[in-house]
Order: sequence, then structure tokens, then C-alpha cells
Amino acid sequence: MAHILSTTTKTRFQDCDPFNHLNNAKYLDYFLNAREDQVLEKYNLDMYKEATQNNLGWVVASHQISYLKPVKTSETLIIESQLISYDSSSIKLEMRMYNKDKSELKAFLWMHNIHISVNSGSIKRHSDYFMNLFMDAKMEIEENSFEKRIKTFLIYNKTNALTSKPTA
Repeated sequence: MAHILSTTTKTRFQDCDPFNHLNNAKYLDYFLNAREDQVLEKYNLDMYKEATQNNLGWVVASHQISYLKPVKTSETLIIESQLISYDSSSIKLEMRMYNKDKSELKAFLWMHNIHISVNSGSIKRHSDYFMNLFMDAKMEIEENSFEKRIKTFLIYNKTNALTSKPTA
């Protein structure tokens, strides 16, 4: 069964710039920390334990990120993640950062991770356990490029902006 994993967090003062916005480099920290918590909670997969006891892990090979709306200091966020593709030695994740009521998508990320041996750095094939887990967890998306996905999310934000009620 495909899964979208979700975490709620709050931005911290030390992670923001003088403009009261989350520093661009910190978005990656928030996304990675949320994903680590999510897979531990949902799949009982402890990334640290996997690396130290099994000598295996995933390293980021590449990522694409789009900053759609500013994130402010002390803002409550919902961070979602999902597996969008995988093969014998890599996975591709999509992660999304929303405001607390999900009326605005703040940022989204595509991240490509390679499965490696921690000691040697060599690429490793996923075990049958992980291949089965990925088959169950994968959630396909319609768009086949990051640029097309951006357009979908821009429409999401515009539609929500048009339908949201002004606050007093």
C-alpha cells in the first residue's frame, strides 16, 4: 500500500536569516530530519542503526528543490514525503513543505539517493526486504519531470489563494 508520510515541525530562530525567512540551506535539513523521523515511525527503519549495524545507507546523489513561498521564523509546518521511484540500488523521493493548514505549499524537493556500503562507499543492491518495502510504499505521480511538477504546485497555491478567506 502506497504511503505519504507526514510530520509536523516548527522552524527555529537559529535556522532563519535576517529577513525572518528560513535559510535556503536549512530546507534540506528540515526535509531530511522529517524523512528520518517518518521512516522510523512508519517502517521501524532506523537510519543510524542501518548504517552502524548493517554497514549500509543511502547517500544523496542529487536533489532539486523549488522554493514557492517563504517560510517564517517559528512557523508550524507539515512536511510530507513519499517514494516516487526506485531501482535495485537507488530511490527517488518527493518531499513537500506546507503551512500548518496545508493551504500553501512552501517548498518541494526531489531527492535521488544511492544505496551504499558505509565502509567502502561502493554502490550496493537493495535487499529483497527493501525491494518489497519499496514496491508497497511507492506512490506514483503523474508528472514525469520536475518542471511539470512545479507547474502543478503553482496551480495548487494559486487555487488555494483564490479560495481562501481573508483573516481579520
